[in-house]
Amino acid sequence: MINIVLFGKPGAGKGTQADFLKHKYNLVHLSTGDIFRFNIKNDTELGRLAKTFMDKGNLVPDEVTIKMLQSEVDKNPQAAGFLFDGFPRTIAQAEALDKFLEGKNQEITATVALEANDEILVQRLLERGKTSGRPDDQDEEKIRNRYQEYNEKTAPLMDYYKAQHKFYAVDGIGSIEEVTERLSLVLDTF
Repeated sequence: MINIVLFGKPGAGKGTQADFLKHKYNLVHLSTGDIFRFNIKNDTELGRLAKTFMDKGNLVPDEVTIKMLQSEVDKNPQAAGFLFDGFPRTIAQAEALDKFLEGKNQEITATVALEANDEILVQRLLERGKTSGRPDDQDEEKIRNRYQEYNEKTAPLMDYYKAQHKFYAVDGIGSIEEVTERLSLVLDTF
């Protein structure tokens, strides 16, 4: 079983690359953003709670996110592996995920960070915001707040996974094909 964590700042191309990875490696794609958006659209209790944080450009609290992800993993007992997109975002979430997977005799195989310059990413998100309807992609201040949250809470995951020899950085700038090729070079070794 292969379990991959894909992370990077908002706008780095995680969703695009996740689509490629889930098909190539036959993984169940678990995107916290997609799960939150589904719940918001369907006005569930989780959706209303998540929206209060997301509208401010803040991360949804760990305990809510962790329970949600565990539920999604449990819904797919026959999976060949999982692609975690947007999770974990904090050391506490990574530790909770490791403990949860260990209880299922599994582990994270690799973590891959799509890296890109903030200014390029801000422009990508503002452009996406024109068509996506997502309010968090239409306000530069909220976007920069998300990057600050990422730098403070998610970037430390690099050291966490480096210590486990499971961290790989991939340049996220270039054509979809170029980034996909870079990802494949890393992940085909597993």
